[in-house]
Amino acid sequence: MFQVCYQTSTWADQKHVFRVSDRKTISYEQMIDELKKVNLVFVGETHDNELHHRLQLDIIKDLHHLKVPIALGLEMFAAANQNALDSWVTGTITADNFIKAYYANWNFPWPLYRDIFLYVKGNKIPAIGLNVSQEISQKVARAGFSSLTKEERAQLPPEVGCAVDETYMKFIRRAYAMHGHSGSQFLYFCEAQLLWNQVMAKNLIEFLKTNPDKTIVVLTGNGHAWKRGVPEQVRTFSGKTSYKVILADVPGYIDPSNITIEDADYILLK
Repeated sequence: MFQVCYQTSTWADQKHVFRVSDRKTISYEQMIDELKKVNLVFVGETHDNELHHRLQLDIIKDLHHLKVPIALGLEMFAAANQNALDSWVTGTITADNFIKAYYANWNFPWPLYRDIFLYVKGNKIPAIGLNVSQEISQKVARAGFSSLTKEERAQLPPEVGCAVDETYMKFIRRAYAMHGHSGSQFLYFCEAQLLWNQVMAKNLIEFLKTNPDKTIVVLTGNGHAWKRGVPEQVRTFSGKTSYKVILADVPGYIDPSNITIEDADYILLK
């Protein structure tokens, strides 16, 4: 039997936030207040870290509680599978069938994201599939963007391309904690990441064109959430779109000693 299990408490009273712009520690509530009028709120995650998903849900709940008109943007679903998300929010798909759709899009365990999806459904919050199809992204990672057929490229927004330079490869090495990677396979990996970032950015912008009142809370892996990831592509495609980037503290990787304003706006401290 499928259990409905909402979180009943928030971590707000236990969290502190490092604000990168002035390098000050502020309250979690102050950060939430600063997010209220932003178009896009990127909340990065390590996909298999339960704490990161609980922090994401807190942000979603607290913005919703303040009556901010929010939507949820998801790396975890391809845009082509938007019907499954719409059916979930409107309650016209069974839980079992939605979980099947989830696993067709994402391979991390459903329980990690369950409470987020239940809250979205319970509060009729629009959910947006952002990603490119797995078949295309995997092909690019395996053989490069140039390997896509004309038919496969037609599935992508026309502005999308994969001009990866050394600066971008340096960012990928840092964002994914990769050291010494080079060669064609690493180039293809970078192209696949750039493709994801561009497609997700375009899908976010397209949603905002028809829903300009919404604040989209965007859930992606840390590498996509960093400002050189999806946010930079948003800025390239639409310089008028405002955003903030929130990353959870990962000592030695994401912490106040090594993150600058070019990387993120806030670090959620343990």
